[in-house]
Amino acid sequence: MSDTETQLEWENTAQDKFNNVIKRIPLFHRDIAYKVVFKKAEINARQRGASQVEESDIVRAFFSEVPMTFYSLMIRLLDGAGFNYKEWESK
Repeated sequence: MSDTETQLEWENTAQDKFNNVIKRIPLFHRDIAYKVVFKKAEINARQRGASQVEESDIVRAFFSEVPMTFYSLMIRLLDGAGFNYKEWESK
């Protein structure tokens, strides 16, 4: 995303959950995880034709952008933050 591209609004509860996951990611990976998942969540919302990022956009972003090496950690973090991730787990 370029610096001039407008960011979407985020649903408050979904953004709180996202921030909760990000702050629990090991420090070394936190910044890159934030950047790639944030960007992909907004792309997902735009592809749905939405003006707001929702929980489903964030969960799908985590599954598509986080390497499988970190799968079990990601699942624990998503679960701990209260994300309903199981619908997208195998997609």
